Amino acid sequence: MSSNVQSEKFRGSNVKGQADLFLGPFYSLLRKEVMRFLKVSMQTILTPMVSSLLYLLIFGVSLGAYIQMKGGISYLEFLIPGLVMMGCLNNAFQNSSSSIIIAKFSGDLEDLKVAPISYTQIILAVALGGLVRGVVVGTITYVVGAIFCYFKADTVIAIHHPLWLLVFIVLGGLSFSLLGLAAAFWAKSFDQMAAVNSFILLPLMYLGGVFFSIDNLHPFWQSIARANPLIYFINGVRYGILGVSDVTPEHACVVALVTLVLMYWLAFRTLARASFLRW
Repeated sequence: MSSNVQSEKFRGSNVKGQADLFLGPFYSLLRKEVMRFLKVSMQTILTPMVSSLLYLLIFGVSLGAYIQMKGGISYLEFLIPGLVMMGCLNNAFQNSSSSIIIAKFSGDLEDLKVAPISYTQIILAVALGGLVRGVVVGTITYVVGAIFCYFKADTVIAIHHPLWLLVFIVLGGLSFSLLGLAAAFWAKSFDQMAAVNSFILLPLMYLGGVFFSIDNLHPFWQSIARANPLIYFINGVRYGILGVSDVTPEHACVVALVTLVLMYWLAFRTLARASFLRW
């Protein structure tokens, strides 16, 4: 009887020890990632907010008076969900990629190689750190857009489907955090990292339906646009906020989940083959 009790206690303490072994390094790295971007909030939070305001002023005001989107919504309303998702994805990518690049340059990345932390813990902590920054920027962008829309067009933007909005924000933020991590571990110089931003990230962003509806495109270009996964992320957020979308939310969710799995596989594979040496 006593031996069984001791055995149960040993198994319980063993499980707790394994949990502490996993959560300890994971939590420390996650906290480091979050505190890193909060310390430079002028650059990581205020700058995206100003950029969103400029987009609203330039595109929303100048084009909004001449364009009416489907569902009876104005172009200004149409623009806000796209800017929310663009801000979330871009900042999630930049957070994870800049974290790894700075660690490479300073030599801190070598510490992760010898620390008692697994590849899975590194990937999850960095990805969640990028997601937190993406959510913060996306939320601020939405608030700025809603205030701007209220005073400019006397319209209150209500969130029609909050659950769908949360799903696409989380899936999108995690996917692009993982992409940023993979790109940063792959890059062997600042030039290669800049090339990823210029030739992969920016085209995906600007051709992802932030500023236009694919229903207005020629059928040939519609088929090309549907190959861009950002079409589904952005339209998913647009459906969550406005209740309108160029694709069904179920279809968009499937594409978003597949993208997340592919990005995790890419991040793990790149990390396993990466060099942790200082540049």
